[in-house]
Amino acid sequence: MVCFFFLSSIVLLSCDTDEFDYQGGKTDFEDVYRPQIHFSPQKNWINDPNGMVYLDGEYHLFYQYNPLGTVWGNMSWGHAISKDLLKWEQQAVKLYPDELGAIFSGSAVIDKNNTAGFGENAMVAIYTSSGQKQTQSIAYSTDKGRTFTKYSENPVIENPGMADFRDPKVFWHEATNKWVMSLSTHHTITFYGSANLIDWEYLSEFRYYDGGPYGIWECPDLFPLEFNGEKKWVLLVSTTNAPNGGTATQYFVGSFDGLSFKADPAPYPLWLDYGRDNYAGVTWSNIPDTDGRAIFIGWMSNWNYANQTPTSGFRGAMTLPRSLSLVQHSDNYLLLGSEVVSEIESIASDWNSVFTGTIVNESKTVEMGITAPPAYELEIEFSDVQDTNPVLELSNVHGDIVKIELDLLNGQLYFDRRNSGHVSFNFAHFPGRFSSPVHSGLDKIKLNVFVDQSSVEVFINEGLSCQTNLVFPKEIYDQMNIVSDNGSLDVNIGVRVFNSIW
Repeated sequence: MVCFFFLSSIVLLSCDTDEFDYQGGKTDFEDVYRPQIHFSPQKNWINDPNGMVYLDGEYHLFYQYNPLGTVWGNMSWGHAISKDLLKWEQQAVKLYPDELGAIFSGSAVIDKNNTAGFGENAMVAIYTSSGQKQTQSIAYSTDKGRTFTKYSENPVIENPGMADFRDPKVFWHEATNKWVMSLSTHHTITFYGSANLIDWEYLSEFRYYDGGPYGIWECPDLFPLEFNGEKKWVLLVSTTNAPNGGTATQYFVGSFDGLSFKADPAPYPLWLDYGRDNYAGVTWSNIPDTDGRAIFIGWMSNWNYANQTPTSGFRGAMTLPRSLSLVQHSDNYLLLGSEVVSEIESIASDWNSVFTGTIVNESKTVEMGITAPPAYELEIEFSDVQDTNPVLELSNVHGDIVKIELDLLNGQLYFDRRNSGHVSFNFAHFPGRFSSPVHSGLDKIKLNVFVDQSSVEVFINEGLSCQTNLVFPKEIYDQMNIVSDNGSLDVNIGVRVFNSIW
């Protein structure tokens, strides 16, 4: 949880407040810029996803929420539930500020063995209380997340004297038979251990960089992934000084022995997403072994302009949920790849092939056959691309345009939103042309492009690299142009439309 604002701006709300809950509020999911396949709140402000946990067929998404307005403040935990990671039922606000301060970011676990004494399979939320100093508190639910009771002896971890001491992400470490917490502590991540979620002891600290070249570390997440039969550990850390400006999420791949994390050699920083608008993301806990996925979702915005985006009645949304995996780079280190979860098929139409052929030194208009859809996906395969740098242009009748450009000689993809629509709400930070590595040879490139009312997510070669970027066109882009500026280009393009999740 980024703390760019004075705590004096927080209005404390009583724990039994229901005046600002969703029930009875105005619902309009057809507002201009309202995402149609991404989660967004019915009204008001959201940022970091929190407390993501699965229980009995339900995915719980808690999130940083302001029940009183569309800018950051009054931090509480909002709540939504889904059976498929796409269609969400928004719930009453679950955790309001109290005498210990605002409710900042955190996580939730299922206490299957009743280690805390709140009941078998209790859902336990672990969060930062942000008063005069940041401390860690817990709350528990015995009705599958519908209501929570704050622990009477909060906080469970006192502040040792640090200005930045927040965002606890907790998991059960089977090998050492204890809960492990990853906690953001300025330019480091500090690990704590507990047998019962109440009594915590210091384990170790992970620091990679000398000083703070990437600003304050936030929203950590430590989780295992298998690669070639070996268990590896991934540590996510959200920071400033991102490759394309503002805020984004780094990752480290390495080992964890129950006490400390050690990063494998790699050309760090490595970034989970190179776009401007994927921050503070973490993974769901308690995913069944029969599923086995590491399922991620992030906040789709950037602190450089998050309080100014031109939506009406609400502000903020989440990325599409993604499944994470490890892939070996040709230079013998591991990349963290991401692909949209397979559940997306449930809202998708059949694929329609809209172009197959060769483009030679020209600009080719491609008829997509869609008119103002809720959202859609393009799958584009470029082959025999050594002699050209193809450009994909998406536009609408109003002249709003984004460009996705491949520079294969330098192994880069560029996303240009300088003329994407409404950019004047923050000229200093919003318009721009953003780069990301391609991580591929030069013979074949595959792009999966997810276009919604106010976002474009680009996945390169099955998610080895990706960019998530907000856009605010007058209406969704439904026209396409392919440009081959030097030589011939073999292209296959398919499109499919998504139904609205609302």
